[in-house]
Amino acid sequence: MSITAKQLAEKLGLSAAAVSMALNNKPGVSQETRRMILDEAEKNGYDFSRISMKKQASGSIYFVIYKKHGAVVADTPFFSQLSDGINEGCKEAGYKMNIRYVYDDEETLPAQIEDIQYSDCCGIILLGTEMNAEDFRHFKALPIPVVLLDTYFETVQTNYVLINNVQGAYLATSYLIRRTGQQPGYLRSSYPIGNFEERASGFYNAIRTGGMSTSKSVVHRLTPSVEGAFSDMMEILERRDELARCYFADNDLIAVGVMRALKAKGYRIPEDVAIVGFDNISFSNIVEPSLSTVHVPKHEMGKLAAKRIAELLEKKKTTPVKIEIATHLIKRHSS
Repeated sequence: MSITAKQLAEKLGLSAAAVSMALNNKPGVSQETRRMILDEAEKNGYDFSRISMKKQASGSIYFVIYKKHGAVVADTPFFSQLSDGINEGCKEAGYKMNIRYVYDDEETLPAQIEDIQYSDCCGIILLGTEMNAEDFRHFKALPIPVVLLDTYFETVQTNYVLINNVQGAYLATSYLIRRTGQQPGYLRSSYPIGNFEERASGFYNAIRTGGMSTSKSVVHRLTPSVEGAFSDMMEILERRDELARCYFADNDLIAVGVMRALKAKGYRIPEDVAIVGFDNISFSNIVEPSLSTVHVPKHEMGKLAAKRIAELLEKKKTTPVKIEIATHLIKRHSS
């Protein structure tokens, strides 16, 4: 006679709810506990035909945005396209998507994460743009699969979907060198974000490849938003700091803010100063002049993250992967 779920719970000393969640592939128990329950059920002849063989999505995939110092803003074109891609990918896999913000507060963070864990969440796509490796420890122990989006940590073994930042920055900087014959300057974010650090590597790699000294590149540290970069650049111009003939910017928001400041002070773009941004957000094509930039396939990036989390939900034992999305340069009139 086969064992029942109730008997299995008694045998393992677990609650009936925990056994039910494991047998029905629902969130709420750790992977280790789930495997133990399934192994014991198989050993004792549990009748798995009691569970519908029809594939049904159980629970929702949560798009969790980790907010630390304000660089991630929900109403930006980058965020909306990324979110649309995740939502489309979730629908194709048969899941609902919920969006949840998590704030970097040591006192409340465990409760914020616990609230997600014990909701209908079956998997998390975690926007880690503002995170560091230490921040991820709060998510690492969760009994549900996590895909880390838009960042990478050498010391953390998990699933990643991210941009090839080094490649994009290298392409943009090399183009500026060929285009102007001058050493590019760097409009660098003042916020410590992993993506921007990788873009810095691509920028300096291109400088070295071009036979130039990295120490001679003019670098301005700017707030990574249009208004912030405009204000910061206006101060630089009013101080009459040294300017470069051309610049690579960490993102399009910085690039557009700097362009506004330069134009306000009478500089012509690209005749006096050429600029290339990064991200290809929607309004980069309608500013005057239109912005040369590195295109990031944001919608496809979101879909890939949703596809990966769906794979993790269907196949419990998989090797963590790093999916890196290629970029390409779009040449417009700012360079």
